[in-house]
Amino acid sequence: MADTINVHDPQDPTSLSPSTRSRLITHTDTKSALRIGIPLEYNISSLEPAVRKTWLHALSLLQARGHTLHPVHLPATKHALSAYYVLAPAEASSNLAKYDGVRYGSRADGIDGTPESVLFAKTRGQGFGPEVQRRILLGAFTLSAQAIDNYFIQAQKVRRLVQQDFDNVFAAPNQLVVGEGKANVEGMDVLLCPTTPTLAPLLEEVEEQDPLQAYMNDVFTVPASLAGLPAISVPTPVVEKEGTFKNRYAGMQIIGQYGHDKMVLDVGKELLQAVQA
Repeated sequence: MADTINVHDPQDPTSLSPSTRSRLITHTDTKSALRIGIPLEYNISSLEPAVRKTWLHALSLLQARGHTLHPVHLPATKHALSAYYVLAPAEASSNLAKYDGVRYGSRADGIDGTPESVLFAKTRGQGFGPEVQRRILLGAFTLSAQAIDNYFIQAQKVRRLVQQDFDNVFAAPNQLVVGEGKANVEGMDVLLCPTTPTLAPLLEEVEEQDPLQAYMNDVFTVPASLAGLPAISVPTPVVEKEGTFKNRYAGMQIIGQYGHDKMVLDVGKELLQAVQA
């Protein structure tokens, strides 16, 4: 599957060119014994005990298959969530600006706009839900002239620090950044951590969840997103007692170095096979 999707799409401006792809490690076979990193900063106080037990269980399953476990430090990741919710709304605000009911999107019925508002104020108010409106407003503020230096630019600096933290712990260099960098023989092949600090909420819990709670559940996934790294979430049965499982699942996230998508998929497949055995 990785080889099938690892091609340049000329219709996608974000797709890497063939020349760039040739510089990356595009095919990495999973070794018989991997060095798996355990990010210590992900063991936060709000991590639910059930998720922590499942994390330890997933690590033990991979260790039983011959892989070695090593603690690693990613100090800048504690600032990743704050940086992400500055950068993501800024991007959303910019990208969604074109949906004004004139060029793109639906148009509100009746007359739109008043002398005190823009032509599409009513349209955008009806066309976007509360969360989208919240992100547009936040993004518009962080990109404003009076706030861009204190928020957007600072968040971009944090993003670079997060990326450098990951580059420092992986065995393979980030070839998109450092080119033909030297491999770190003491580095990790992949990292394993929970996908979220809590179990997946039930439907009735989602309806009562406030936006801040939802944002906080992204604390483990946004660092890899900020760094542009491949990651996959593997559903793992929740450990209730030694040797028994609840009928609920916790996501275990596998993160790899840039360009190591195949290795991430291979480890994800191996973990899935281990929990189903």
